[in-house]
Amino acid sequence: MEAMEKVKSGVRFSEVAAQYSEDKARQGGDLGWMTRGSMVGPFQEAAFALPVSSMDKPVYTDPPVKTKFGYHIIMVEGKK
Repeated sequence: MEAMEKVKSGVRFSEVAAQYSEDKARQGGDLGWMTRGSMVGPFQEAAFALPVSSMDKPVYTDPPVKTKFGYHIIMVEGKK
């Protein structure tokens, strides 16, 4: 998957998200704050299992998560 290769090679996560996300309305792939029950199962499980990380040292889903909406590379920037 081309997007995953770019993230692994050091291209900034937000740049890859902006280029490859189908929902271009989301700036840099940022979904904002999400709560349990507001996401489809596989996406939610992966998102809540990830530690908080930053654009400088991202921790993301590898391999991408598959849902009925497609494939997702997820990174969590904060938790409340």
